[in-house]
Amino acid sequence: MTYTADAVLERRRIRRKLTFWRVVTLLLLAAMILFAALYINGSKPSRNIPHIAKISITGTIYNNEELLKRLKDVAESEMVKGVILDISSPGGTTTGGEVIYDAVRRIADEKPVVTQVGTLAASAGYMIAIASDHVIAHKTSMIGSIGVLFQYPDISGLLDKVGVKFETIKSSPLKAEPNFFSPASDEAKAMIDNTVKDTYDWFVGLVKERRPMITADKLPALTNGSVYTGRQALQHKLIDALGDQETSIAWLATKGIDKNLPVVEWKAETSPYNDLLSSAAMKLLLRNMGLSDQGSALFDEQISQRIFLDGMLSVWHGGNGEKPQ
Repeated sequence: MTYTADAVLERRRIRRKLTFWRVVTLLLLAAMILFAALYINGSKPSRNIPHIAKISITGTIYNNEELLKRLKDVAESEMVKGVILDISSPGGTTTGGEVIYDAVRRIADEKPVVTQVGTLAASAGYMIAIASDHVIAHKTSMIGSIGVLFQYPDISGLLDKVGVKFETIKSSPLKAEPNFFSPASDEAKAMIDNTVKDTYDWFVGLVKERRPMITADKLPALTNGSVYTGRQALQHKLIDALGDQETSIAWLATKGIDKNLPVVEWKAETSPYNDLLSSAAMKLLLRNMGLSDQGSALFDEQISQRIFLDGMLSVWHGGNGEKPQ
């Protein structure tokens, strides 16, 4: 009986020790996490001190609400003295380019903005670049592809082969034209052609307004969809200089911005948890469609960014781009 009582007391003493060390371990972990967070935040230049804001615009251009909010916050921040746009994009939707262009112009009304081009600034990517006051690129960057396109699939031949007929009742001949299920009529093609030409004229008008150094006789050849290296673009006056971030900072200094100010990158505020869920959902869908992991990765990198774009496109199909930010 004494042995049993001693054993019970010993077990209680051990439990108390375990509880103590568990609490100590949890407190140490919490302290380490807090210290790491303070160290990381302390090692980064703060948005709450005067600085040069850097915003990266990469991948396919679309009407990105998060990016637009970031641009608006930069425009309104009294701590931001100048802005560097870091662009590497093959383009995207024309409307996406338009709204981002307008947001950049609102910043430029308040503070100097310079664009530095990475791999490429084509189509809607170039549209955004010329919204800034000065455009810098590398010698081998790809610049241009000024133009507009409208694409639609015609799967009527496939439907005929599998014996499927698609019937449509509509209020007028041009309603919902062109569509996937029948060849486009001449009237539908003419309608789309008119919208493409009107949007193209608007895009060329932006280039004419923002790049007044390009003479009228040179403009048509430079707005025919061609792409140029950075060196060629400089010769054609599509950009202002060759260089990198130091070149951008040096230009901002000519506008009265202290070159010693820290450059703070305003990154997208996204949730890794949500990104993980989205990626997992896409992979599950593609796997159920019979695609391997390698096939789904190829789909994600090369196709998924563009296949779901709506409306008129201003995009260079020669570029793979990067994931949008």
